[in-house]
Amino acid sequence: MSYPMSALIGFDTVNNAGANQRARFLLLHWDIDCRASELAFALDPLPKNELPPPAIFTEEDCQDLDAFGLAKSYFDLKEYDRAAYFLRGCRSQKAYFLYMYSRYLSGEKKKDDETVDSLGPLEKGQVRNEALRELRVELSKKHSAGELDGFALYLYGVVLRKLDLLKEAVDVFVEATHALPLHWGAWLELCNLITNIEMLKALSLPDCWIKDFFMAHMYTELQMIKEALQKYQSLIEAGFSKSTYIISQIAVAYHNIRDIDQALALFNELREQDPFRIENMDTFSNLLYVRSMKPELSYLAHNLVEIDKYRVETCCVIGNYYSLRSQHEKAALYFQRALKLNPRCLGAWTLMGHEYMEMKNTSAAIQAYRHAIEVNKRDYRAWYGLGQTYEILKMPFYCLYYYRKAHQLRPNDSRMLVALGESYEKLSQQVEAKKCYWRAYSVGDVERMALLKLAKLHEQLNESDDAAQCYIIYIQDIFSCGEQLEHAEVSTALRYLGQYYFKNKHYDEASLCAQRCCDYNDAREEGKALLRQISQVRDQTETSSTDLFGPLSSNNTPVRRVSPLDLSSFTP
Repeated sequence: MSYPMSALIGFDTVNNAGANQRARFLLLHWDIDCRASELAFALDPLPKNELPPPAIFTEEDCQDLDAFGLAKSYFDLKEYDRAAYFLRGCRSQKAYFLYMYSRYLSGEKKKDDETVDSLGPLEKGQVRNEALRELRVELSKKHSAGELDGFALYLYGVVLRKLDLLKEAVDVFVEATHALPLHWGAWLELCNLITNIEMLKALSLPDCWIKDFFMAHMYTELQMIKEALQKYQSLIEAGFSKSTYIISQIAVAYHNIRDIDQALALFNELREQDPFRIENMDTFSNLLYVRSMKPELSYLAHNLVEIDKYRVETCCVIGNYYSLRSQHEKAALYFQRALKLNPRCLGAWTLMGHEYMEMKNTSAAIQAYRHAIEVNKRDYRAWYGLGQTYEILKMPFYCLYYYRKAHQLRPNDSRMLVALGESYEKLSQQVEAKKCYWRAYSVGDVERMALLKLAKLHEQLNESDDAAQCYIIYIQDIFSCGEQLEHAEVSTALRYLGQYYFKNKHYDEASLCAQRCCDYNDAREEGKALLRQISQVRDQTETSSTDLFGPLSSNNTPVRRVSPLDLSSFTP
């Protein structure tokens, strides 16, 4: 990812992690970078006598000042080759960085120009920047000689990452954070290369207050939401209570754990404080999409178009709007536009894969999801999407692999566990399937399908006692949430339990289930037939009902003890 020069020139270092005013002093040295300005605005103003002194120029800076100013002007005009030409022979650190960075961006621009007309966005990542290898050789020599400053180390790390030398890139980015702790670009690049918490703990990072922002960001990326929220809360208490950046990150964290109400409330608060903000609005649109809030999503899309219709986030919001209207071709078109603006936009790749799935274009969906994984291997949505795609293609071994990857990233997400259970079931690995379904129920079944699938699996295996126990728990959970009218599978559970109790001569419970079956259209006839059978049997003999709700079997599936099934207080 490349960053504007305003985000790269003029940073300072910091040794004091505790003083808010000192923090603001350093933030002002982040030049006009948006993130730095947001954080500086959130702090209390500095008194006049504590304002930072003017920047100190070295002799080399003075000699290169005119060439640097000219090259910076050409750089701002995106004439990168021209900027690099006038920086030849400059000896200052800033001039050298701008020289190398101009060459890098020139190669990136030529790469994009070669692909934009001849290839679609799905093939865009296959063309390489021809300048990378040459840049690596030159930067490697300077690095070995210890002549690279924090900015040049950042660029060296980017080049190594582009060449897929990831281990070396991590080491260089860590070195860059030590050389220039307040360069947020280096921290973000490092974030994209960390794959798990063990790798994060093994890194030797500088002891700087900006590390807290990085750790909070990493916890969010690694789905350690509780730790992320604690870290952001500590930053708020440290003086950043007015920071819109922190509000947005907390909203994203709640989005990741599917606390939709809390996330929506925070995004609405963010919009009130910063009504022209575009950053993170694509995540806001995802929440509106999930809640099917079409008017709100339409308003957001029109508002962002008025602000800047050529932003990646705007294209993603419009794509979500058309997807909600089931206009999937138009939605895919806008996600493609987003990728033309930024080929490394993770959300656009994933959402475009979803749209291709809706259009039954599994080949394009697979390519889109794979590109998302190339951008960020921690994107569980892309792994999960690949699993769904191969499930449609009836390739269960592939499904199992990708669902496992998604589960590793989201170990407490019931959807991943249910998908894993279904894959194991298709591969006739019933024991593993049972474990997955029960685990999905234990962590909080979002879609309320895990127990139902576990009960049906027991039913197929003729494990009637365990099936009955799962159906009992399932019905009690559904009724306790008041969802019995909306859940179509309740009648399935009642039918099974009615027959189960009847076969075991527990006619009171069987009669109760049969009566409840009559409240559902698809089970009414079976319920009436069962009531007639019970009546005939009772006419022949009187049998007292005993308690069936003790342990039902010694099967390995863990089953909790429950009270007798009581549906009398519920009226569907």
